[in-house]
Amino acid sequence: MSQESRPRRGRYPLRLRRRPVPWSRQRPTWREARPAVIAGALARALARPSGNWYVVGATTGVRPDRPLAATVAGVEVVLWRDAHGRLVGGPGACPHLGAPLADGPVRCGTLVCRWHGLALDGTPFAGWEPFPVHDDGVLVWARLDAVGQEPPTPAPAVPDRPDPATALTSVWRGTGACEPEDVVANRLDPWHGAWFHPYSFVDLTVVRAPDGTDADDRFLVDVSFRLTGRLVVPVRAEFTAPGPRTVVMRITDGEGAGSVVESHATPLAPDGLGRPRTAVTEAVLATSDRSGFLVARRLAPALRPLMRAAAGRLWRDDLAYAERRRDLRRRGVFPG
Repeated sequence: MSQESRPRRGRYPLRLRRRPVPWSRQRPTWREARPAVIAGALARALARPSGNWYVVGATTGVRPDRPLAATVAGVEVVLWRDAHGRLVGGPGACPHLGAPLADGPVRCGTLVCRWHGLALDGTPFAGWEPFPVHDDGVLVWARLDAVGQEPPTPAPAVPDRPDPATALTSVWRGTGACEPEDVVANRLDPWHGAWFHPYSFVDLTVVRAPDGTDADDRFLVDVSFRLTGRLVVPVRAEFTAPGPRTVVMRITDGEGAGSVVESHATPLAPDGLGRPRTAVTEAVLATSDRSGFLVARRLAPALRPLMRAAAGRLWRDDLAYAERRRDLRRRGVFPG
């Protein structure tokens, strides 16, 4: 596609579609969405190192008075802030008698077990050993070397993103009965957007798909985000997978250039039926140099619930497909 045909930013951020195409009459994309292309992109993503880092949740989930807890690949993890405000964390079982540290309050930077009052300040104590942790300003991570079994790295490979201090940020988290690769595969199929999510995406064209023969391993997509009816925001976006459990969508042209949507897949513990479970943590960092964006940032407390609701609607559908993909793989009938 030529430079002139890229989405350009107009005087106003919104556009009015002139001739909307009915859902059933839009151009089919199944011939372009070749299983081999998606499988190749997935295989390359899964082969990339992670340094054994896993997203645990949102930075805002670590509150001054209580910890943030999660189970990552069957390992209980608990995070909190010490007396200096630094993120600390480790196993979620009390070293005394195994009580859940997730239930304990944080007092002056120490996590107090509710069972017998044992207090932890984030340093080794009574056999309890901390995990390496990282706070990138939007998400919190834990390094689990026994789970990842890769060469560890000092910090996670956080994608290039707008400065959280000047961006409009939102984090949504949900779970599905699938594996991380099913989530990543879903995100590495941009062709399904306007068909599966017509309430959010219209006029979608995949401009470029990677074939694995060069270093530019990304999808380029022209798409319009639907707001209401005929009112849309056209952009060009790229999809990349910098790690085995992360897919990043970045707006490269059009309104909000530089904004990113990060989708992180974290394995949890199996459910009661023994099925694998995966948490999806989606972080949105929106940016713009328009003067009106400052107003949007001031309205962030009111806008974040709407942003999370939009993400939840998309992932309700996508997790259903990810669960189906996992079931088809388990039965050996997945067509890819």
